[in-house]
Amino acid sequence: MKHLIASATFALTMFAAPAAFAACTSDVAKDDLTGEQVTALYDCIKAELREGYASQGGENTKEYQSWKAAATRPATVGVHGKRFLMTYVNETGFAEYTKYSEERGPMPVGSILAKESFNVSKKNKVQKGPLFFMTKVAAGGEAEPFGNWVYGVFNPKGKVQKISQKFCHDCHGNYDEQDFMGYPDEDVRIEASN
Repeated sequence: MKHLIASATFALTMFAAPAAFAACTSDVAKDDLTGEQVTALYDCIKAELREGYASQGGENTKEYQSWKAAATRPATVGVHGKRFLMTYVNETGFAEYTKYSEERGPMPVGSILAKESFNVSKKNKVQKGPLFFMTKVAAGGEAEPFGNWVYGVFNPKGKVQKISQKFCHDCHGNYDEQDFMGYPDEDVRIEASN
């Protein structure tokens, strides 16, 4: 599998202010949004996000849209620029990822996680964010120092963003007991059915 990776600074991708999506606004500040309001904003921006991500034909930027969601709605986390994230997992990894427990083993090789992202500005405008990928690869390659994960990012216009694998893994390394993966907030997780 061909991976689109490059080593360079990731700071611009993570912290640059993206253009606001004019049609989607909120009457309340980001930190005061209810789950229902977050869902409404996501529904408003989702088609535009997906069209942008897929526009350049990047690997998996269209395919992930048919994968299973690992959450009932986007949720905020303290990483990825404090954006709202909606997580999708391919068929190879979905059952293992959504166990969300210590009984879960390492993710199978070929598992891919995709995280759509968006934000809400101080003026309550919705802003499109990057699409983040994590791909589990076989041990013994260049990704071994990163838990055998390859990280990738596409901007809202579908262009590959140059990233440092080390930069991504410096944060994901904090989740070594979870095979280096963060999870959606507990209140929105979709549990695997056994």
